[in-house]
Amino acid sequence: MTTFSLRSAAIGIAAVVSFAAPGFAAEPDGPAELVTRSEAIRISVQDQVGAVPMKDTAEQIALAEYYSVPDRKLLWVGENGLSARGKAVVQEIAKADDYGLRASDYKLPNLAGFDASGPDAVTKLADAELKISAAVIEYARDARGGRINPQSLSKNLDPSLYLPDPAEVIGFIAIRSDPAAYLRSFQPTHPQFEALRKQLIAERKGDTAPAPVADKPEDVEIPAGPTLKLGVKHGQVALLRKRLETPAKEGADEYVFDEDLRDAVIAFQRTQGGKPDGMVGSGTRRMLNGGETSSTTVVSGQQKIDLLLVNMERYRWLPHDLGAFYVDVNIPEFKVRVFKEDEPIHETRVIVGKTHTQTPIFTDEMEEIVFRPNWYVPNSIKQNEIAPYLRRGGGFFSSGWDTSVLRRQGLRIRGANGRDIDPDRIDWSRNDIRRYELYQPPGPRNVLGLVKFRFPNTHDVYLHDTTQKNLFSNPVRAYSHGCVRVQNPDKLATVLLGHDQDWSAARVSSAMHNGADANKVFIKNRIPVYLTYFTAVADENGELKQYKDLYGHDRRMIAALNGRPIPAGLPDNVTASSGGGERRVSRRSRRGDNPFAGIFDF
Repeated sequence: MTTFSLRSAAIGIAAVVSFAAPGFAAEPDGPAELVTRSEAIRISVQDQVGAVPMKDTAEQIALAEYYSVPDRKLLWVGENGLSARGKAVVQEIAKADDYGLRASDYKLPNLAGFDASGPDAVTKLADAELKISAAVIEYARDARGGRINPQSLSKNLDPSLYLPDPAEVIGFIAIRSDPAAYLRSFQPTHPQFEALRKQLIAERKGDTAPAPVADKPEDVEIPAGPTLKLGVKHGQVALLRKRLETPAKEGADEYVFDEDLRDAVIAFQRTQGGKPDGMVGSGTRRMLNGGETSSTTVVSGQQKIDLLLVNMERYRWLPHDLGAFYVDVNIPEFKVRVFKEDEPIHETRVIVGKTHTQTPIFTDEMEEIVFRPNWYVPNSIKQNEIAPYLRRGGGFFSSGWDTSVLRRQGLRIRGANGRDIDPDRIDWSRNDIRRYELYQPPGPRNVLGLVKFRFPNTHDVYLHDTTQKNLFSNPVRAYSHGCVRVQNPDKLATVLLGHDQDWSAARVSSAMHNGADANKVFIKNRIPVYLTYFTAVADENGELKQYKDLYGHDRRMIAALNGRPIPAGLPDNVTASSGGGERRVSRRSRRGDNPFAGIFDF
């Protein structure tokens, strides 16, 4: 807490005024009172303002400066207690819990039994005025995401906070006809926030339906066996019907896999984040049997309340207006969506960072799409994953170095003069590999695939195609070193460039598959990109989908919001520097993708 001391020359004179006395006349026919009751309250406010404890010095100064202006009227109190404006604001702040905040965090005055004629009436009213103004400033900050510092929890939590100016808050609320509505306007306006808010209120009241059972019924186990799909007749089909509570129609064979059962399987696969193909193979069997292959989870009670609170808090990290057209990557869901006028117009799967090379949470703007991109190897991969294999051969210069690892991956080496160099002509015992630019030209083996989507940022993270398309079939898709790999990137490029420049799917396909060099297309109207971490999402029917806390951010935030230390043993909290660096940001800390993982055979 900090304090700020402010006094005016008039304070010492006015502070001795007693309203119990009959009057203060300098002359026999002078005024009955030199100072009105309202003026006395305002003078007392100036006297007390420096003693109001607040979390931030800027807030303390804003409060003091507002009340230092002599002719400013009182905002919340009158001569006999709280004004109508004051009562409205106090009632609004008292509802803070319904918005995911805590009303107990705001030190509101208690004027129960207030006696306007009492000797301490002026002091109490001044105290109430200051407490409400302080609560207003703090409430506005908290509603816009100022309760915790995300970077203090993890370097991978890097949202752009939009905290209000405390001087503007107190200045604007003073002139608003409906101060409660103005205060409420600091809360997020996103439809998802409102849906989570309603879930929170219902959960606290105990009005929600019991959470759906995520685990299988204990008496049903689907053993290993053949793939079960439409038309198959097998004894396990009857077990599957029991597990999914989908009995055969009257007169039908319960051992035959029919369309109703396929629909039930698809619905189950979707709830578990699996591939909704309607077939029961080994992966779906594990999900049916409660195996750890799902991206979803189900909690209830206090755990659900905590889940709702942290996800509501994340909406405070976003701007009120996300834009008329934007891209959102929800990491725990492993999905990317494109929104137009707040309606999703495109959705596909993504692969995100592993727990120790996490995809960071931040906001930026897409500036260009690069077809047939080069991939520039960052120093971390040069030094840690390539250099050791150059030394395997041992021996003397030009005969003992094993440079086949470069040829196998189609990597080229470029010197300071911009020309390619034969790696066999370099004495690797005397030259640091980091001195050279290693790059992979466009082609079928390029680890960025045929297109990447750039929104330059300090994390050096971007969206891109991949050669490892088989990984998109897995329900949990955390395999990268930070960048986001996109399924069907041609469709994403068509949606984005179709919106920005009227590109057709045929034109996108031509750019992806024709030519040998990188082809950059600059976005005319930059597109906001939000890398988010929502583990609770309300669907179109208002039902809550819960996703696993992949990186431990839920647990970090729950601890911080409750004033507890961050739990030990959470996934890596250090920003790695092992990424798909680009030439223009080579001086920055690199944090992109390491697409060699799983490709190099070592």
